[in-house]
Amino acid sequence: MKPEGPPISPAGMAALRARYDHLLGTERPAIVEIVSWAAGNGDRSENGDYLYGRKRMREIDRELAHLARRMKACRVIDPARQEDRARAWFGAQVTIADEDDNHRAVTLVGDDEQDATAGLIGWSAPMSRALRGAAVGDLRRVRLPSGEKEWEVIAIAYPEGT
Repeated sequence: MKPEGPPISPAGMAALRARYDHLLGTERPAIVEIVSWAAGNGDRSENGDYLYGRKRMREIDRELAHLARRMKACRVIDPARQEDRARAWFGAQVTIADEDDNHRAVTLVGDDEQDATAGLIGWSAPMSRALRGAAVGDLRRVRLPSGEKEWEVIAIAYPEGT
């Protein structure tokens, strides 16, 4: 069964929606007002407020279009409803250990939610692809830009349902 689109958690989708609503409801109207005011000042060719405002409006419109495409394409998956909790799937928090017994906890999330510094690994990242379907005790080898590295899966946890 091929998935319909890239996965995203309910919180990730809410963050995309909040960004979209902020841009559409707050930032874009403010820029439109500035551009409208600047256009009324006469010569537009040397009017910094007008030129910058038009440029910023194009950036906002591009981001709005991108967010709309992502929200339409993404498939919301609630990790708390995962049936196979013995293996690492979307939304799992996986504790891994390397050869030197350094432990690290990572959470498998959608690509739009990834933040490596917070331990959120995007679904299509090499580490995430290696950990998919892993069970506790499995060894997984990952080819990274810094070289190949092997980790052992120590624990797998999923968020509890609300």
